[in-house]
Amino acid sequence: MTKHEPPERGSIRMRGLSIGILKTLVVLLMVTPMLQASEIHIGTAITSITPDQPVALSGQMRTRISERVASPVTANVVALESREGEDSLDAAIMVACDLVAIRVGILDKVRERIQPRLPDFDSSKLFLSATHTHTAPVMTEGLYELPAEGVMLPDAYVEFLVDRVTEAVVEAWNSRKPGSVGWGLGHAVLGHNRRAVYDDGHAQMYGRTHLSNFRGIEGPEDNGVEVLFFWNDQQQLIATAINVACPSQEVESKNGLDADFWHPVRESLRATYGEQLVVLGWTGAAGDQSPHLMFRKRAEERMRKLRSLSRLEELSRRIVLAWEEAYAGAKQEPHRSLPLVHKVETIELPRREVTQGEVSETTIEIENYSQDPTYRRRVIWLQEVLDRYEQQQAGTVEPLLMELHVIRLGDIVIATNPFELFTEFGIQMKSRSPALQTFVIQLAGPGTYVPTAEAVRGGGYSAIVASNEVGPEGGQLLTEKTLDLITNLWPSAE
Repeated sequence: MTKHEPPERGSIRMRGLSIGILKTLVVLLMVTPMLQASEIHIGTAITSITPDQPVALSGQMRTRISERVASPVTANVVALESREGEDSLDAAIMVACDLVAIRVGILDKVRERIQPRLPDFDSSKLFLSATHTHTAPVMTEGLYELPAEGVMLPDAYVEFLVDRVTEAVVEAWNSRKPGSVGWGLGHAVLGHNRRAVYDDGHAQMYGRTHLSNFRGIEGPEDNGVEVLFFWNDQQQLIATAINVACPSQEVESKNGLDADFWHPVRESLRATYGEQLVVLGWTGAAGDQSPHLMFRKRAEERMRKLRSLSRLEELSRRIVLAWEEAYAGAKQEPHRSLPLVHKVETIELPRREVTQGEVSETTIEIENYSQDPTYRRRVIWLQEVLDRYEQQQAGTVEPLLMELHVIRLGDIVIATNPFELFTEFGIQMKSRSPALQTFVIQLAGPGTYVPTAEAVRGGGYSAIVASNEVGPEGGQLLTEKTLDLITNLWPSAE
């Protein structure tokens, strides 16, 4: 109350201020979930998703038929539930698959099949993600020219995959028991930004770096190894999730089924911690990353040979050493009681527009590749650009709808996206997130590239319009919406 202000006016102002504060608190309560520490229950399962006959292999533009099983491809499952007494508060089931991506329709099929078998679980809180191995089965009909006999066709493989994953999800959920969770951070050089930039400004994936016109590597790298640990009530380690900003595509061009570097990682950890250890391989934001070396190649190869290691063994060694660093800290702080809040939202992202110039270039490429049936996949990929342009002209292009999962687990958060998201976006999420650690999981869906604006200017595969359904604007919008959802899980009072 000021010196010349009537008492009643000051009282009205104070009452108005109180009402304003009350309204603000109500809004905060509406958008911020109730966060309470509760007993965590954990279930796990592992299943083989390795077919028993030859299949076409994903990840290249040419047809490849598997000739052997170099290492089994598997699905690893962790089911989480928070409880207060007998009351279930929230839940999540996370499935990491040794696949190139999670093709459209597969998640829906798994959800449909688990619903009648797990009536107490909200199936929207299940997500699948892929490690992005380029030596796993094709899951979409019509992309490749395939033999008439002797090969498991994509639709048949999808049925096999869905059956196996469904059984593993049910097993994991039904096996959940009280346990504890921990988290840690290590570091390993795994992924290298694979886009070389030249003196005229253009960029090229896996471009040669010894040329006189080479000027640098386009974007950043993220060498953090974010790790979750899950123990049963006897303090035995039963599962771990390892999040690296690097796709598992070291052996991408070969003709054997292969889980790539995740197989030796699992074998190494299981040799120490037990054969039933579940190991989820989570690919972080890594659309512009690869384990392939971009420079200093001869020195790297010399050291690898002196250590008598294969390239897969070398990558595995680095991951396991980083995992051990993280475990040394995390095992000192196991959490039996902690908040678990799982939010699922469908968001809209603008599609990248196709220009007339891009139409002309694409038409020429289609003509060049159409004569060779082994490049059927490339022709279909290019034709999608022309189809999108026609939709633009007709005004029928719709936003891309994507499912976003954000899970708070104690002090950490997990956020998913369906793309091959360039690393810069993941670094933004991790830097701006209020969580102690932020796990970004890409390829929880079909996996088209989302490039930065700089990458689009440079061009080249992964940043051209044929590679992108969503462009840089959509990538930034995804980043902002993810961070908004994360921030709502961290009340300002914390």
